[in-house]
Amino acid sequence: MRLDSTLDLITRTPLIHLDKIASGQGKIFAKLEFLQPGGSVKDRVALQMIKDAYSSGMLKKGQPVVEMTSGNMGAGLAVVCRQFGNPFIVVMSEGNSPERRKILKALGAEIILTAQVDGHPGMVTGKDIEYAASVAKNIAAEREGFYADQFNNPSGIRAHYETTGPEIAEDLKNIDAFIATVGTGATFIGTSEYLKSRNRKIRCIAVEPENAAVLKSGTIINPLHIIQGTGYCKVPPLWEPDLADDIITVTDNEVKEMTGRLSSEQGLYAGYSSGANVKAALKYLETTKSRGNVVTILCDYGYKYSDI
Repeated sequence: MRLDSTLDLITRTPLIHLDKIASGQGKIFAKLEFLQPGGSVKDRVALQMIKDAYSSGMLKKGQPVVEMTSGNMGAGLAVVCRQFGNPFIVVMSEGNSPERRKILKALGAEIILTAQVDGHPGMVTGKDIEYAASVAKNIAAEREGFYADQFNNPSGIRAHYETTGPEIAEDLKNIDAFIATVGTGATFIGTSEYLKSRNRKIRCIAVEPENAAVLKSGTIINPLHIIQGTGYCKVPPLWEPDLADDIITVTDNEVKEMTGRLSSEQGLYAGYSSGANVKAALKYLETTKSRGNVVTILCDYGYKYSDI
């Protein structure tokens, strides 16, 4: 297979049967999003955002792009912006892992760290994100840059509706459920919308940290958890509650245990959000006694984390 550009590496990730994780019951299939050049599912959104910004005239060649990130969107935008010829400035909470900073620097991003408001290293909260976002907006204004604004940008949903959903449907004809964690909500919303447009019987299930399940319960027991990039204790601005047939919660211990199993048993060195997704998929199969096919996302590599 010959490709003409790094951008051609984005999308078309494989869907793999996790045969070691859910043997003897329904099947769990995982889309290996960490195989993209920026190392995560956010590469799709990054590419769609920049393409749409150029199409609308909001972005021009050579103009800076600015974004607040927990790491994955930053890596995706760093890859995409370099290919389009736009400088990229990433603003992120210092609570995110140092490994993410190293990756962003290597990909050519300018990094600006912000202090944590109420989180701890390895545990970034919604308030930490809100503060980093406010700094990013100010920097974009000062430098006359394009603020990507992943939480409010509909290009994220469009990316998954036009690529992730169709790829899953093409690779697996019979789907019982789709399961995904919620950060901005774009992966869950865009993919669910597409799959339900094909078959309304497909159950689409969101995943949240147990103690920060604001979508499921409306309450927050503790904003601190290990699943970076998700569970920010607020309803995402683009959230569509009618798409979620159910919401499954996971604990930090469950996430750690499943992330370890993915590596040691399945040979897939993925991050905590991936462990959360697969644990939720296993819970779905166990509670529903389903013998069907469940699809989920392996969002990023374990290399981006300090303690995996």
